Amino acid sequence: MFRRRRKDSEDAAELNGKIGQEESADDSEESADTETGRVNLPPAPRPEGPWDASEVKDPAEGRVDLGGLFVPGVEGMELRVEVAGDAIVAATVVLQNSAIQLQGFAAPRSEGIWSEVRDEIASGITQQGGIIDEVEGPLGWELRAQVPVQLPDGTNGVQLVRFVGVDGPRWFLRGVISGQGAAQPQSAGVLEQIFRDTVVLRGDAPMAPRDPIVLKLPEDAQMVPEGVAQDEGDSRFGADGLDPLRRGPEITEVR
Repeated sequence: MFRRRRKDSEDAAELNGKIGQEESADDSEESADTETGRVNLPPAPRPEGPWDASEVKDPAEGRVDLGGLFVPGVEGMELRVEVAGDAIVAATVVLQNSAIQLQGFAAPRSEGIWSEVRDEIASGITQQGGIIDEVEGPLGWELRAQVPVQLPDGTNGVQLVRFVGVDGPRWFLRGVISGQGAAQPQSAGVLEQIFRDTVVLRGDAPMAPRDPIVLKLPEDAQMVPEGVAQDEGDSRFGADGLDPLRRGPEITEVR
């Protein structure tokens, strides 16, 4: 079964925000963050994944085919998808008390964007009063965040979230780990392996860097109608509501 959550139109517009540059121009230049001194380097090797579709003999083997992403199936998982407008742009795997949201984006041919994206996420969260730690984790450099949220009883609290990312050939895959996998990173081994074993199919169509890779529902998916959930993320690479464990409109596949 799949669960489906709808983003509001403003989030969708921000997610698909124009960057004012053509892909060809972006591909021909290296960008540097003047505040941090970071330079967007070419994508590093990925000996343990995630994989480009050209690197895998049969991407659909053992994975759920979402078109732009092939997500590994594991026993007991629930798979939810999120939409921006009429397009499916993210998938969230929920496993017991943890979840990982997966989202693919187009990227320049000659450089990765994860370093720059980390800065954007960190800036957005700290502006909200949150706390960010940048650490080198099992999936490479990641952000571990304490994000301010409003609890069901109306009081203020924080949600622990891990942002992970990997640059691939002309794509970038972002993961957002929440729940127990964020509070206790040592317990997130299965979610981390799901991220590593995800296959990205960017396609050959021209895309501006940072445009989301659009997904599709599997042919045998069955919708379970519920109320429409709306998100309040401020960054197109932010946490998108920071509550993938919240039960919303859905389509679920249990493996």
